[in-house]
Amino acid sequence: MPLVYQQNINAVTKMGVWHITEPESFFLKEVPLQKEITHPHKRLQHLAGRFLLKELYPDFPLTLIKIAETRKPFLENDLFHFSISHCGAYAAVIVSKTYRAGVDIEQQTGKVQTIVHKFLTAEEQQLLHNAGIDKTATVLWSVKESVYKWKGSGGVDFRKHINIQSVKGNADEGVVHCMFDNTIPLHVHYLFFNGNFLTWVLTLQ
Repeated sequence: MPLVYQQNINAVTKMGVWHITEPESFFLKEVPLQKEITHPHKRLQHLAGRFLLKELYPDFPLTLIKIAETRKPFLENDLFHFSISHCGAYAAVIVSKTYRAGVDIEQQTGKVQTIVHKFLTAEEQQLLHNAGIDKTATVLWSVKESVYKWKGSGGVDFRKHINIQSVKGNADEGVVHCMFDNTIPLHVHYLFFNGNFLTWVLTLQ
């Protein structure tokens, strides 16, 4: 079973990454396809993410998942807080019984470097220049994606609402300190493995 990474972050929060090598039929034996998805690979990613929810928490109520207008999946009454991300052949999930959570997985490529002006302020671009960590542009993009998923509502501007203060770590792992909307401090963790960056953030609501 290609559960390539799992971390029990605390007593009520688990995170995992699944390397998708199985056919669609493997996942359909265990999880329902809750919406029509025509693209075969996107359908496979969708199924793998939900399969991983059950892998981490066998009692996770998949059939109760609803989709918000922002396309964020959620459970009413906050039975579980969770976030799902897909990239290429990987699906990442974070699930918590208590903490609001966001997760993102991004393949390291040079493409992000060409759009840094769209998601980083001038000050953040200077931080990127000074960080001295290879692949930092992809890390910062993934960090902002995790924060966006943590927030879970529309209208979030990556440059205006998510401000990166500092990067502490090395090329493989570390913590990025952010402010959301100039009021909420966030500590977003990152980990590099198998050519991908995994980032995640947790808060008590």
